[in-house]
Amino acid sequence: MNYLKFTAYIYLVFAAYFVYDGISKWNNGTDGSWLSLIIAGSAIFMFFFRQRFSKKFEDRNNKS
Repeated sequence: MNYLKFTAYIYLVFAAYFVYDGISKWNNGTDGSWLSLIIAGSAIFMFFFRQRFSKKFEDRNNKS
């Protein structure tokens, strides 16, 4: 279960990539920049969601 703590950081890598992709599409004037930024926002949301879920799961195991 220790690997679950590190898999949340993969979402940050994806978010950084999609922010870069969205900004580069926006500067080039091509369509689809908003989609990349939405995906980046959801990846950041998933990072914080996984961190919070992991903490709740760890606290529940410590109480048992």
